[in-house]
Amino acid sequence: MTKIHHFYIVIFLFVVACDTDKSASKSEDKSTIVESTDTIIKPKVQKKKIKKESDSIDTKNVVQFLTNYGNENTETIVLLKTRLGNIKIMLYEDTPLHRANFIFLSKIGYFDSTCFYRVVPDFIIQGGNSERIKTMRYRNKYRNYKISSEFKSNRKHKYGALAAARDWENNPHKKSNPFEFYIIQSRDGGHHLDGEHTVFGEVVSGFSTIDKIVNLKAGNDEWPLDDVFMKMEVLN
Repeated sequence: MTKIHHFYIVIFLFVVACDTDKSASKSEDKSTIVESTDTIIKPKVQKKKIKKESDSIDTKNVVQFLTNYGNENTETIVLLKTRLGNIKIMLYEDTPLHRANFIFLSKIGYFDSTCFYRVVPDFIIQGGNSERIKTMRYRNKYRNYKISSEFKSNRKHKYGALAAARDWENNPHKKSNPFEFYIIQSRDGGHHLDGEHTVFGEVVSGFSTIDKIVNLKAGNDEWPLDDVFMKMEVLN
């Protein structure tokens, strides 16, 4: 082999080696760029903000909540629907906490899970409770708060009066149970309860429906054997 041939072979090998080094270098550079790009575009994980429920009423904020709710929801007429007929009710504006509470529970659907659980002929029909799990869930959610009494000298337990039930033991201020109510069915009224329970509305129409409910056959606990569930509709 001549010297010229040796010379060209050496030149060829040198060029090939340089190209290989450049390719390796480019490959390394690309790898580095990709890794760097991954770091730059990696999205930041943001913590989700937990929204508080707007209807979170409890024993601490009950007065403020119902005051605000009453200012925003001024309805006073409610239609109580049952399988035996309807009862139209007017709520009093001068018992603002009880009115707002009744509208609140009507609008969130609490009463729609309840029935009339006590009937006493020539006295009352009492509703706002049931043995349904849904009813208990509502009560647990809103913590069984109480409402301060709103006694008015002109609001008596007359025929058709709507009043709030309450505990009689360990309740010196006669605070109302927010979930349970009763309607006076006696034509003579129930005036022995004046000043004991807050009267916050009255029946406008549907007195015959009240009579149908009160005359249902009931057990020893005064609970009708055939439940009368209700559906509450806020009118105006």
